[in-house]
Amino acid sequence: MYKIISDSACDLSKEYVEKNDITVVPFSVSFDQEHYLKDSIDITRDEFYTRLVNENVFPKSSLPSVEEYMDTFLEYVKQDIPVICLTISLVLSGSYNSARTAADLIKEDYPDAKIAVFDSKQNTVTQALLVNEIVKMKNDGLSFEESVEKIDKLIPTAIIFFTVGSLDYLKIGGRIGKLASIATGKLGIKPIILLKNGELGLGGIGRSRAKLKKAVLDTVNKHFTDNNLSKDDYNFNVGWGYDKEEGAEFLKDAESTLGVKCLDELNVDIGMTTAVHTGPYPIGVGIIQKYETLK
Repeated sequence: MYKIISDSACDLSKEYVEKNDITVVPFSVSFDQEHYLKDSIDITRDEFYTRLVNENVFPKSSLPSVEEYMDTFLEYVKQDIPVICLTISLVLSGSYNSARTAADLIKEDYPDAKIAVFDSKQNTVTQALLVNEIVKMKNDGLSFEESVEKIDKLIPTAIIFFTVGSLDYLKIGGRIGKLASIATGKLGIKPIILLKNGELGLGGIGRSRAKLKKAVLDTVNKHFTDNNLSKDDYNFNVGWGYDKEEGAEFLKDAESTLGVKCLDELNVDIGMTTAVHTGPYPIGVGIIQKYETLK
């Protein structure tokens, strides 16, 4: 048996985390670059979004420290419990580096410690899906070593398809990358963004929110058709930001358009670690292959 740890970019609910004995290492957020609030400890997601919308600010996030990861890992290492830790994509944050350094330092004193740190190459909804697959492996009795092997194969199957209300946050946060040509335009065009293997890519463009949401779902369908993939082999979830009513409607549309049932426990309010870069209105779909269908 082993312990599952993730940074808070996974956006899993408190209920899910407690039920499945997952330890979450929090990011922090600051609205003034001086005072930092720990994700879901010092500030809730609702409080964060209310401030984001009403105060018209561009908050900053701060990654978990090496010390925080060391303290978390050591609790289990000292009990000879193997650790599997999952972090947000290294392209988006240095959380992986903190966790990797912590593991290396611990192994100097505990050379037999089993600590596997993974760059999920994902974020929010798909990081949640990946954690869920690891929970399934653990519950199905897979060993630490067997799970580590499966995780390496699972990570490339995860993709987020999403859009945002404004590109301003991505520009200011320096996460615009390949979307720069759209961001500099004056036509009010917004992208459909894909996150796969740690890379942000362009899946399409549009103007109106309604058409963008439809295009997100069409892009998901196209991915399965173009790659000759079976949706039965995948799990799906939906994530949204400040507007929960929009999220509920989008979930219905996603299940209808895609012909799938999203995982109820894993449909998430996209958290502050992501929203500092997307603004208050991200919305999209996550997919990941079911571990038991891997070849």
